[in-house]
Amino acid sequence: MNNSQSDSQVKLDNLCINTIRTLSMDAIQKANSGHPGAPMGLAAAAYVLWTRVLKHNPANPDWLDRDRFVLSGGHASMLLYSLLYLTGYQLSIDDIKNFRQWGSKTPGHPEFGHTQGVETTTGPLGQGVANAVGMAMAERHLASRFNRPGHEIVDHFTYVMCGDGDMMEGIASEASSLAGHLGLGRLICLYDDNNISIEGNTDIAFTEDVAARFRAYNWQVLTIEDGNNTDAIFEGLMAARSETDKPSLIILKTHIAFGSPNKQDTADAHGSPLGEEEIRLTKECLQWENKEPFCVPEAALNHFRKCLETGAHAEDDWKNRFQTYKASHPELTDQWVNAMSGFLPDGWDDKIPLFSSKDTPVATRAASGKVLNAIAEKLPTLIGGSADLAPSNKTYLSCSHEFQKNSYDGRNIRFGVREHAMGGIMSGMFLHNGLRPYGGTFLVFADYIRPSIRVASLMKLPLIYVFTHDSVAVGEDGPTHQPIEHLASLRIIPNLTVIRPADANETADAWRHAIRTSDGPVALILSRQKLPILDRIGTENINHVSNGAYILKDGKGHPDIILIATGSEVHIAIEAANILSGKGITARVVSMPSWELFEQRSASYRQTVLPPEITRRIAIEAGHTMGWEKYVGNQGAVIGINHFGASAPGSTNLKKFGFTADNIVEKALTLLETPEK
Repeated sequence: MNNSQSDSQVKLDNLCINTIRTLSMDAIQKANSGHPGAPMGLAAAAYVLWTRVLKHNPANPDWLDRDRFVLSGGHASMLLYSLLYLTGYQLSIDDIKNFRQWGSKTPGHPEFGHTQGVETTTGPLGQGVANAVGMAMAERHLASRFNRPGHEIVDHFTYVMCGDGDMMEGIASEASSLAGHLGLGRLICLYDDNNISIEGNTDIAFTEDVAARFRAYNWQVLTIEDGNNTDAIFEGLMAARSETDKPSLIILKTHIAFGSPNKQDTADAHGSPLGEEEIRLTKECLQWENKEPFCVPEAALNHFRKCLETGAHAEDDWKNRFQTYKASHPELTDQWVNAMSGFLPDGWDDKIPLFSSKDTPVATRAASGKVLNAIAEKLPTLIGGSADLAPSNKTYLSCSHEFQKNSYDGRNIRFGVREHAMGGIMSGMFLHNGLRPYGGTFLVFADYIRPSIRVASLMKLPLIYVFTHDSVAVGEDGPTHQPIEHLASLRIIPNLTVIRPADANETADAWRHAIRTSDGPVALILSRQKLPILDRIGTENINHVSNGAYILKDGKGHPDIILIATGSEVHIAIEAANILSGKGITARVVSMPSWELFEQRSASYRQTVLPPEITRRIAIEAGHTMGWEKYVGNQGAVIGINHFGASAPGSTNLKKFGFTADNIVEKALTLLETPEK
């Protein structure tokens, strides 16, 4: 019992906390699938946070100045669904009963955009921690940009609940390290320290001093020895909120499956229903009077639903403050509205350069840097950086300064060598609202960021990934830094658009398309080496990239063969077509910067570019050949690389591995001499 509270309040608190526990147990049992242990152990902390601390309005989940809540351990989803239903979000008791069923609003792990009140998709452990860091960074940036003395329209906290599994994942460590460096004082992490993982007690693999680690990260660390002590939890949250110079970790000593006579503090409660008999015994232990499933006492529901009233008051207060702000700062208000709505201001792309075929060759990574900076001058919501590779990725914005502690209005983020966290942080920044994040690294390290790309693609977030050094032309750094399978592996991620531009102008078009995209992330694949600027006479102002593929060069008459290429291999295909023309062979050259965009075009357009009757086709790309068969068919060929590269000058690698005009010509002649099947 908490001595500072009256008996009646303690009784009501316990009733509400046990309502969360019993709802979670019952829903998981009905589904015969789920993770009851964490919701039961975290129920007290979640109750205190959501009813006494969290600034939110269940009637308007997207209110801009709400506190953000992230459940990083997404397997504990019934904790979040119980809170959403009980506090008055658009989630019904029937939705709770349909947990993990087809078409329900309560999927096994929380999904952004699927369930009202869910701030981000979580499940892969550690992602939520990185997302929360991104949200906290966005809050600080927007506060620095828009708040004025006496007019604070950005004034909220980010809370994340995580467990031992999150703490073991590298992405959480990467993100937490950066958060401490940046001094994100409005980031508060509640760590469910129950010492249990799927395989058993965590001491079989995890014996580090987490508190010491986070202190070394420059976090405030608080420990609550009894995870059911509501007074201590509240006091811990208040102490965390009062620390403005560093993020806070609240270590909650909890019991997994609290109240279960036979499964509390055991791994059995982690990922399996308790069982009907154990639920009966647990309810007896919790002194739960109604043994029927899905019982929600009226007193508990009425208490939870007070969040509707307090949330409405908080939002009304913010609206009044915003009206005062609007009168005092009309220009900033217009910028705020544009940022929050994702509106692209007029002329945002006016300064994007048009490159001439008479210009000297330029690497697409360098062209990308010029285009990015041209856009950034007109688009103040564009913010990002790279994983310690800005000089190589060309991702630094010359129009702004660095995003650092106490300099949060900067738009250049130093992510450090933390690719995975960079991806998760980018997602969190966008989910917060008001920003368009981008992040860069070498293409070979797409493997390090891939899990974050996958979750961002699942959420359809319009993030921009800048991947440079895109082939064996990386050269002397050798096979460890030369991507082979990476293009193919990125192309199979649903909702991700992969664009590999052939020259500076295609790079500009790729950025235009990426900025205009609102329904999924875009990966820009850029060269290290310089590439000639291709001649597009008469079509300079057409965004060919948005079509995915287009006819770049055509001979007179009906083509005998089609050469399809991407990126740095397109100019080689043109050279080969010219040689073939001298031999009396008409070759069409198709630049195909994006498979995904090409597939979205109409069948008639696709057949215009790749007429089905022209079966002799060669695809040329300095990457793995998997997938190209759908464009070349069984009458065609692919010039690619299905093995690791070598340490040698980039031009030598390209020549040795067959990416030359002569080799393309040889392949074309062989194809044309081979009888059709």
